[in-house]
Amino acid sequence: MPKALTIYTVGYEKREPSELVEVLLAAGVKQLIDVRQLPLSRRKGFSKTPLAAILAEAGIGYLHLRAAGNPFRTHGGNVLALYAGHLKRSPEVIDEVLAAATPERSALMCLERDHTECHRSILAAALAKRGATIENL
Repeated sequence: MPKALTIYTVGYEKREPSELVEVLLAAGVKQLIDVRQLPLSRRKGFSKTPLAAILAEAGIGYLHLRAAGNPFRTHGGNVLALYAGHLKRSPEVIDEVLAAATPERSALMCLERDHTECHRSILAAALAKRGATIENL
């Protein structure tokens, strides 16, 4: 991994697809890495196919990494602690995200707008331990 790798995190909660694209473009993001276990949404434009299409129109790549999704989101309890345990047991997830992240700026995306309420905060912390700089959009 290059030393200067910056990885952004972003949530689409309470946003329109066009607003998400604007935020990504303003940060210079070239690739969105979808870290939802299932890339589906009840919100129009945020399921995998339509999201990939609107991103492509803006010149942003799309990649879904199912392995980085949170299999515990419906379990109740402390899902962030469960996800942290998952990453400890499956460090290849972190390797997969690092391999997918591009030096041209990638962003990890999930639903929650507040990254501290989302599993991507745990993922981002693990990436930071591996040398990535993390910024939240």
